[in-house]
Amino acid sequence: PASHAHCARELERVVVALGNHPSIVMWVPFNEGWGQHDTEAATGWLKAHDPTRLVNSASGWTDEGGGDVLDIHRYPGPGAPDRKDLPRRAPPPRRYPAGMPDFPEVRVPVLGEFGGLGLPIPGNTWVDEKNWGYRSYDDLGALNRAYQALLFQLAPLIGEGLAAAVYTQTTDVEIEVNGVMSYDREVTKLSDESVALNRTLYSQPPALQGVVPTSREEGQLWRVTEEAPAEGWFDLGFDDSFWRQEPGGFGTDRTPGARVRTPWESSDLWLRRAFELGTEEIQALQSALLYLRIHHDEDAEIYLNGVRIAALEGHTTGYRLESMDREAVGLLRAGLNVLAVHVGQTDGGQFIDVGIVKWIEGHKNQE
Repeated sequence: PASHAHCARELERVVVALGNHPSIVMWVPFNEGWGQHDTEAATGWLKAHDPTRLVNSASGWTDEGGGDVLDIHRYPGPGAPDRKDLPRRAPPPRRYPAGMPDFPEVRVPVLGEFGGLGLPIPGNTWVDEKNWGYRSYDDLGALNRAYQALLFQLAPLIGEGLAAAVYTQTTDVEIEVNGVMSYDREVTKLSDESVALNRTLYSQPPALQGVVPTSREEGQLWRVTEEAPAEGWFDLGFDDSFWRQEPGGFGTDRTPGARVRTPWESSDLWLRRAFELGTEEIQALQSALLYLRIHHDEDAEIYLNGVRIAALEGHTTGYRLESMDREAVGLLRAGLNVLAVHVGQTDGGQFIDVGIVKWIEGHKNQE
């Protein structure tokens, strides 16, 4: 109780001391659960004492359903909050006078932290050894390519409602070498080309139209087995009628970004999903930009009509787009098609869900 009281006094002094700074657009009383307590009370108090600003009740990790925004952290990401969590679960008590602004019924989805692409610059670090990034790179070229890929993955999330994203981080800080600039600000790691891409996020966002929908919003049925299947299990004509049928995604709830509808805890999983396309659909898709939309933890192989079209190593912390080249798109046929997946798990969380989407420039999302 004494610590809670001290925290409340300190919070009030911060708001009084800094409240006239125009660069402050949002109050954030708690970050990633550190010291988090009486969240609703702190959130309501902030809104009462400064109704001119938004309140983010908890940035990352421990959401209790309050405030103006729903904030998640994903490294390297990007990612977006689950839509089902956007409504406020219960309004905080009215501890402030009538007429004060209230919180919205549905909160704004934001990505409070993502990125963390690490590269130490020798001679410009806080320490020469034992520094780190969420993902580490060996040279400026690799770092810039990774940053540009992050922005590409971020763009369609805007079309689905993501309202803000905060990149980690402006400069290196002590042992963390995730900065756009080095610790001493002498070296800017991101190129002008990379930084200029930020502007594209403010144009009309692209849309992703489901060709073979993922299970992000609604579980899609797959044929499933956890026992090593016979040869040719990925072929179009393989008989999978003896495999069980379950809805995706598959994995464990402890996996970051997972939307589990069927538990999977063994080492390997094999999946098959049949879908049909009409002749006119095929003609339209042949000239379209198509991507696999996939969340995998860990290594995954994806086959389309008997041909391997992707082999993905490691794990993701959310759904990502993987380009389908013209050869892969050409495998689609009028009538019956089969998407087949093998995923393995070795450590930590585990999850798999995959679909095929069409990239549409500047349109409202349709998946």
